[in-house]
Formats: sequence, structure tokens, C-alpha cells
Amino acid sequence: MANRHLARCVVLQVLFERDQSGGKIEGDEARSRLVEYAKEFGARESDMPFMEQLLQTAVAKQKEIDEVIVRAAPEWPLEKIAAIDRNVLRLGLAELLFADRTQVPAKVAINEAIELAKTFGSASSGRFVNGVLGAVYIELGEPGKNEGGTRKKEGDKPAKMPTEHLAGAVVYAKNKGETYLAFVHDIFGHWTISKGKIEEGEDIRAGAVREIKEEMGLDITIKEELGVNEYVANDSKVEGGKKRKRVTYFLAESPFTELKLGPSGGLDDAQWFPLSTVGDLNFYDDTLKIIIPAINALAKKGN
Repeated sequence: MANRHLARCVVLQVLFERDQSGGKIEGDEARSRLVEYAKEFGARESDMPFMEQLLQTAVAKQKEIDEVIVRAAPEWPLEKIAAIDRNVLRLGLAELLFADRTQVPAKVAINEAIELAKTFGSASSGRFVNGVLGAVYIELGEPGKNEGGTRKKEGDKPAKMPTEHLAGAVVYAKNKGETYLAFVHDIFGHWTISKGKIEEGEDIRAGAVREIKEEMGLDITIKEELGVNEYVANDSKVEGGKKRKRVTYFLAESPFTELKLGPSGGLDDAQWFPLSTVGDLNFYDDTLKIIIPAINALAKKGN
């Protein structure tokens, strides 16, 4: 058994026991349990930091992770999910949502969780865990989808892929001498930048203005372009089953007015945040790559 897989088995034992105790196993007691199970399973001492970090993340983020499970599997109340499946999902989502993807790629997090479910759960556990994590993975934009694929021969041209253009904006407003940023909250527990699809023939800036109005109810004035994010997503309606999504982000100003969340799928909240508190929010890594330049741009403007 691979060392990291074995380490995840150890962490799962502690999560399961903690679940059965009603969450009473905490702190030093949880670490003590981790050490005991590590010895029982024959885990390497060198993997202890990895196990401790994974356990700490799963426990610290359990409330957010459980909310993701409920939203990704609405037909299954959390307490009705088999205990082992529930804790495999907690472990898998701890890695999928919060681990460093350079260390634990998204596909590794999902595959490892599926294997844990097959090993410790029922005959249907693997399929259930695969379904829930797969739904979350798609909503995240399928990070790392093309990693580990078949190596192309030198000289091969990349396959053509249709591109869908989207636009969004980091929106700021001033109120009583303080700067606020507006973000939307997705069903997977992250604050993110409002964005949407650009219609055929529509100017990218005009599309950004329209999307922010539809999604947050704000009338914005675009100040500058912040950058572009690209990722590949599945789409059964296009040839080859894949398309490239290209999102252009802008910095935009708005009056400090009430946010009105539109009917966009996958979102459950929209709020203004004082600039000083933005660093405490839970963002995706690729979102931070846009937000940080936005904050820097605001600093240069003296806002």
C-alpha cells in the first residue's frame, strides 16, 4: 500500500472515531489517536506531518465541508449518509478544497477518497463518493483536468477547442471614508468574484457590466482590466466534449448600495466587505490571483 494512501487510512480512522463520539475527540486527544492508529497501520513516522495537517484541516473546516456535502448531495441528509462514507467525503473534500494542489492534485484527492470508500465502506460507497466529489470537482471548473494525460508527440498540433468567453469584476465602493469590495458566495463554501457568460457579438466590457447588474444588482463603472483566467471544462454539446473557458476580469466602481443576488446557479449569498477584512475570507487560489492585483490597484489609486 502506497505510503500516502496508508496515511489517509490512518486519518480516516480518527475522523470516524471522532464522528462516533459526537465530535468530542479534539486537540491532544485526536493527535494521540492518530499516533496509535499510525502504529497499528504501520505508517511511516515521516508521514506524521502530512497526517496531522490533513486531520487538522478536516476538523477545522468540518462545518464548511459538511455544508458542501449537503449541497452536493441534497437528496441525502448528512445524518443519513453512512458514517464511513460521510467521513471519507470529509477527508476527500479537505484535500480537494483546501490542500495545496501542487502537492495534492484534485484528481488524486478524488481517486484516493474513492479507494478509501471501496476499502472501508459498502459495495455502493465508491460510487456514492465518486458522485459527490465529481459534482464538486465540476463546479470548481475541473482543476488539473488535463494533467497526467497522454504525452503528445513532438510536432503534434494541439486539438482545437471551442472557447467560451466570460467576464467578471472585482467591484469596490466607498462608504464613510472606507473602501468595500463586493463578492458572491458559492455553494461550496468559497467567496468568489461575480462573473458570467458573454453573449455572441457582445463587447467584453459591456458584458461585464451586464453580468454584474444581473448577478449582484449593481451599476458599475469599469476602471481597468485585472487579468484573465483560463480553464478547460466538459461540455457534451460541443465536439470533443470539452471547451475552454476564458474569463476576463476588471476592476470596477459602484455606488455602495444593497446587493441583490440574482438567479445564477451555484451561488447562495452576496455581501460587501471592508477592504481590511478581505484577507480573512475563504477564496479559491485562482480567484486570489485576481483579487490581489485589484487590491494593489486600489492602493495605487489611494482608495
